[in-house]
Amino acid sequence: MRFASLLPSVLVVPALMAATPDVATAGPPWISIELPANPYDAASRGAYLLVHAFHHGTPMNFPVTGRAEGIVKGERKTITLTFDRTERPGVFALRNQWGVEGEWTLVLSVSQGKGDGNAATALVQISEGQVFSVQVPTEQRGEWKVPRAVTLAEVEATLRDRPTRVAARR
Repeated sequence: MRFASLLPSVLVVPALMAATPDVATAGPPWISIELPANPYDAASRGAYLLVHAFHHGTPMNFPVTGRAEGIVKGERKTITLTFDRTERPGVFALRNQWGVEGEWTLVLSVSQGKGDGNAATALVQISEGQVFSVQVPTEQRGEWKVPRAVTLAEVEATLRDRPTRVAARR
């Protein structure tokens, strides 16, 4: 008799957990950048790079947003980027929308909801069309490294404080 009375509770708890978005997405998302994109894959052919969105190790179709912040011939520029979905879950193709001249930082983000801790941002630094750095800024929380918010000042610093080898090419 006792086992039978516990059965409905055992079935209800997992159902409630699956229906609760906060439980399903506990923890931050992750972003990774793939380049070069595979030229033999029709969905990514011609893409400058691919953005991968994850929740822990699982590819997710989280919204991807981005902008290109740059300096071209001494002029400051900002371009809102658009992304193409690919056939693979959580993979988005980014085509070059900023050109090959100048110094650029792509600010690419995946988001799994509103509020702190629900986004991951990659900073992709480009000089004269070539990627020379990809970073996902993180912070330590307990035993975990988690993505942290990126400030406008940090983005500006990526354009201003370029490594010597890149500055020499200008």
